[in-house]
Amino acid sequence: MNLLERARLEDMNSSHLEMVLNWRNQEHIRTVMFHDQIISLEEHRKWFHKLKEDERTVVKIFYLDHIPLGVVNFTNIDFENGKCSWGFYIGNQNAPKGSGTLMGYLALNFIFEELNIRKLCAEVISFNEKSIRYHQRLGFRTEGVLREHVFKNHQYADVILMALFNKEWKEQKSRVKHMIEGMRA
Repeated sequence: MNLLERARLEDMNSSHLEMVLNWRNQEHIRTVMFHDQIISLEEHRKWFHKLKEDERTVVKIFYLDHIPLGVVNFTNIDFENGKCSWGFYIGNQNAPKGSGTLMGYLALNFIFEELNIRKLCAEVISFNEKSIRYHQRLGFRTEGVLREHVFKNHQYADVILMALFNKEWKEQKSRVKHMIEGMRA
């Protein structure tokens, strides 16, 4: 069975709460997030309750071989204008190499093919070069820079605005799928 057949996205539910909180509070994840403070279980529960009421947000858990490895969320879903934003991370530190690419592939198929979104937007803190390269590998292009936009590590950092259009994903999809098929996990 190939990697794509072994992977899936599942809606986040209350059974995922503590796991996602533990992932989110890991230092290597917090340091590249806009909100980098430790989150309490109570704050996390409030966020999840609000999330369930928000029709403009979808949060999915990424599984490989029935093991949860990461989270992907789509926010500010705007069907009228056909756009939304996303965020993600691999939280399981034992995730096989390439898990992020696999999760991204599934997430892009979901947002473009199931929800039929026209444009997916991303905001990446400029020092997060790994995330910038990740977005580029999936076909995202830089649309702009918000200069000195967030205060991180005792200084102001730029935020890179990136986007991928549905029509561009259709052009990139087979290349990314081929990359995944060449991975071992």
